[in-house]
Amino acid sequence: MLDSTQFDLDAYLRRIGWEGERRADAATLRGVHLAHMRAIPFENLDALRGGAPSLDPADLMAKLVHSRRGGYCYEHNTLFACALEALGFRVTRLAARVVVGADTIASRPRTHMTLLAHVPGESRPYLADVGFGAIGSILEPMPLIADVEFTGAGRRHRLVHAPHDGPLEMWLLQAHDQEKDDWTGQYAFTLEPFEKPDYDVINWHIATNPRSPFAQRLYAQHISAARHLLIDGRLLTQTRTDGTVTEREVTDEADARRLLEEEFGITAPEGMTLLTG
Repeated sequence: MLDSTQFDLDAYLRRIGWEGERRADAATLRGVHLAHMRAIPFENLDALRGGAPSLDPADLMAKLVHSRRGGYCYEHNTLFACALEALGFRVTRLAARVVVGADTIASRPRTHMTLLAHVPGESRPYLADVGFGAIGSILEPMPLIADVEFTGAGRRHRLVHAPHDGPLEMWLLQAHDQEKDDWTGQYAFTLEPFEKPDYDVINWHIATNPRSPFAQRLYAQHISAARHLLIDGRLLTQTRTDGTVTEREVTDEADARRLLEEEFGITAPEGMTLLTG
């Protein structure tokens, strides 16, 4: 699926600050995944302005690589899939049901894009996801193995099988909640491959449906080695690696724009309203 005329691996690796090996092995996969997570922010500014962002590789390069912008899951994981394929990995694109805050898995549609990365010579693929805008996101890819705890860059996750009536096994990603000392579901998926037209439809729905949270309020995430920073509407939450959480209100438009610029590395388009409601 990679269009090499639209994707520039050198420019992408400069953007994420990766100076390591360019090999299709597990170490490179982990390193590039973590570097991407810490370099390119998550944000929904295009949806907040009323439009669906382009998923064409050239447009993703212009926005996420060559500009002070980020994107949401379809943008991040489409770009990351291009990078992995350029490095020699085989990639399977998947769609997941986000279950954070849901009563049941079946109550949510498949609206999240995630990936399987296949490492040459290894029998098991890795769950790779640089586009999940939540504190429960994985920072490094994890082997697709059920009931085994995985620690990546300080975060604890596991994959379990969830009850499911369909012909394919349902995998559930769980994150360890440090405060509650418990496991919480993040998203569920099967291994059915999805294609670009599928994401074009889902992307348009999530960006333009007035009931979508991404169309209703500002959402931005920045991850560093020291903290996870999140703006959700008018609430700014900082979670440090030791579990300390601090919150404050985003006071006004000037405050929101300054935070995005200085703390998230995002230059918001001129003239757009960032705080709604």
